Amino acid sequence: MCHSPQFEFARIGKNSFDFKPAFREIKKFLSKSDFTFGNLETVILGGNEKLSGYPLFNSPPELLDAVKDAGIDFLFTSNNHCNDKGIRGIENTINHIRERGIGQHGTFLSKSNRDSSLIISINEFNIGILSYTYGLNGNYLPKEKIYMASLIDTNQVKFDIDKFSQHKLDCILIYYHFGNEYSRKPSNYQKELVKKTFEYGADIIIASHPHVIQPFEYFIKDKGKMDKGFVAYSLGNFISNQRWRYSDSGIILDLQLTKSTLTDSVWISKVDFTPTWVFKGKTSNGNEFIILPSDTSKLNPIPNFIQKEDLFRLNQSFNDAHNIIKNIKATKISK
Repeated sequence: MCHSPQFEFARIGKNSFDFKPAFREIKKFLSKSDFTFGNLETVILGGNEKLSGYPLFNSPPELLDAVKDAGIDFLFTSNNHCNDKGIRGIENTINHIRERGIGQHGTFLSKSNRDSSLIISINEFNIGILSYTYGLNGNYLPKEKIYMASLIDTNQVKFDIDKFSQHKLDCILIYYHFGNEYSRKPSNYQKELVKKTFEYGADIIIASHPHVIQPFEYFIKDKGKMDKGFVAYSLGNFISNQRWRYSDSGIILDLQLTKSTLTDSVWISKVDFTPTWVFKGKTSNGNEFIILPSDTSKLNPIPNFIQKEDLFRLNQSFNDAHNIIKNIKATKISK
């Protein structure tokens, strides 16, 4: 996210910004993976358009330069703020992302674009990509442009997954933007939708919207090459100006996939995660937002701008994340 204090802290001239320093402490965790993705929860209009934070976001294009520099390869844009600036906002955001060579899914320039099956090939893995949001904050699209944002509809989700059957896929990855804000447990709606989505044939579901971390869970399933599906109900806030406990924290999730050509099977061979915390304050560079790993052993040395209260909140954030993720339960899908 990009609230107005974030772009003001990143301002280096009247109409120029540098967000790259905000990612400097976690860049190494993002760039090491073969495929790194995130949720872009703001509009990028560009030009001389007035910048804005909550409730109708419009952020500088330089935010995308920092995202790419940090090692993020792909952005999901299906979220409740994607239509904050109307059709032109959706179009400009997509174009700014594409101009930087970043992949994107969730909002679309055309109906044929929306209806196309997106498949990404990474290290001999063919992965189908889908994404959906629960809504658009009441900023409705015209009926003839409804295709521009991917909304959660179980019939559509099933249809989109079924379309992948004509391709030889190793995995189907779905991003959902759903759940109750600030709730650290998934709602019944989240759990039911996840269960249905695995029944339809999805393999991995990564989600956000609650602005706090929610648990991970495995699902034992019988559709697709993976016999065990994985869901992260909410990865929290990667960066924002939400400063209160739980919402100033997030998770960088690392999944390792392995496949056997002998058995034609795929499985998650490793689940790891790096809890993160957002610092806001003064450094030798002035006022800054900086994403930090909340594990102090990965901050070597601890930056000198970290004060006593910051250190307390950093450690608190680390413990909170581990208390949520300490056990990953497995649920069998029963029909």
